[in-house]
Amino acid sequence: MSENLAAADLLKRSMDAFLAKDMRAWADLCDENVVVEFPFAPEGSPSRLEGRDAIYEYLRGYPDLIDIHSITSLEIHSTDDPDTAIADWSVTGRVLANGNPYNMSYATFVTFKDGKVAKYREYWNPLAFLKALGGESF
Repeated sequence: MSENLAAADLLKRSMDAFLAKDMRAWADLCDENVVVEFPFAPEGSPSRLEGRDAIYEYLRGYPDLIDIHSITSLEIHSTDDPDTAIADWSVTGRVLANGNPYNMSYATFVTFKDGKVAKYREYWNPLAFLKALGGESF
C-alpha cells in the first residue's frame, strides 16, 4: 500500500475530511475510478456512483443540507486484506432546512488501491434518513 498507511489509517483520514465538511478533500482521497455503493439508499437517491467526479458532485452540497456536529462513535477495524477496513460509526447533527436532528449510525466497508479509496460501500437506516430530512431530498 502506498504512503505506508494502513487501510484503517486511510479510512480515519476520510472521516476527518467528512467531519471538516470538506467534500473536495474527501473526493480527492478517492481513486479516479472509485465505486461508491449505498445499498440501503432510499428511493430517489442513487445507490451506486462511479468515478471521483460523480462522488464529488453527489457530496458537494451535503454540508448545505446536513450539519454534522460530531462523530459520536467510531470503531475502525482492520481486515485480513491489508487494503480493506471497516468502520462502525455514528454522527450527530441537524438538517439545516428544517432544524430536525440528524443522528445516524453507519457501517462502512472501504477498499483502498495505491492509498486511494477504490471501493466504498456504506449502510445506514433509510427510514431515519427520510424522517430527518422531512421531505427534503438528497
